[in-house]
Amino acid sequence: MEQAERKKMRKAIVYASIHHGNTEKLVKSIAEECQVDLIDAVKQSDADLGSYDMIGFASGIYFSKFHQSMLKFAEKNLPDNKKIFLICTYGGSANYRSIEQILNKKHSKVIGKFGCKGYDTFGPFKLVGGIAKGHPDEEDIKNAVEFVKGL
Repeated sequence: MEQAERKKMRKAIVYASIHHGNTEKLVKSIAEECQVDLIDAVKQSDADLGSYDMIGFASGIYFSKFHQSMLKFAEKNLPDNKKIFLICTYGGSANYRSIEQILNKKHSKVIGKFGCKGYDTFGPFKLVGGIAKGHPDEEDIKNAVEFVKGL
């Protein structure tokens, strides 16, 4: 019964993937294995999220924040009292604070967080040819898929 209920739950992942497609690589792999609708916040600034039981926000980390397009999207489109999961790719470290501030205002509950390294050539990293080359790799992708399956 529980398995059938989980299948009926409507899930969406709103994502922003800008420089190297790190985040997009993760969410597309998740969508292939889990029943999840993908919404690109960079290309689509509006969406009705009301009918989703669970919503993911996925972004690279830029200056310790989720991408600006993602934050604006959440501020504008997220209904109150939703179950949320967060995914990020990063060169330095995972940081969810920027999106969590919006989620708190919307009385949303974060039910899980996943982060992994992502190839990064921004700012000073460009001088050294980037960091976290090859990430997200197969292992990162597998872990991301398992994370969403386990929600």
